[in-house]
Amino acid sequence: MKLASEDIPIKEIVRRTGHSRKLVRQVVRGQRTDIFRARQSSLEAWLPLLEGQWKSGCHNASELWRRLETKGFRGRLGVVSEWARRRRRAEQASDQQLHKVPSARTIARLMTTARDQLNKTDTMMIAVIEAGVPMLVEARNLIAGFHSMIRKKVAHELEPWIADASKSLIASFANGIIRDRAAVRAAITEPCGKLDLLQARLIGAA
Repeated sequence: MKLASEDIPIKEIVRRTGHSRKLVRQVVRGQRTDIFRARQSSLEAWLPLLEGQWKSGCHNASELWRRLETKGFRGRLGVVSEWARRRRRAEQASDQQLHKVPSARTIARLMTTARDQLNKTDTMMIAVIEAGVPMLVEARNLIAGFHSMIRKKVAHELEPWIADASKSLIASFANGIIRDRAAVRAAITEPCGKLDLLQARLIGAA
């Protein structure tokens, strides 16, 4: 459903998840929601243990099944094998998304979204981007600083901000501020209408 909400075609959802086209179509249309319930109800109580074993490095279904058996599990090997296949597919889909170069718009959205609102894959992607392209982090902080400046109406921070922004990825926007310095300074200290205009210009530049 998350992929569908992002306008990913059914064919691509089938490829990423490994489910049949018929099943994916039914789920997307709201005709069924029991994908993970079939054949796995006997695993309900054992999922925490399975996850722990998986994360410790045990990815072999037969070995996972044997380890569960020693703890009292009475289900069939096929149930554990199915869980392992789905777990592996989920990781592969996550890795594919992580290694796919996102669009500039996607990067901008992710970098300005609170970390607690991102899923695991997006959080990992942002960590990679921040480590590899520190200038983007600087640009994000400057944008946040600009919004804070106009929201708090602290005009004395404008000149230091311009100095920093002029050497960053948002230099073109900073140059526009320099050309209209007097008007911008007035807008920061005046009613919200002009502040909205400034923010719109910043968004356009970003």
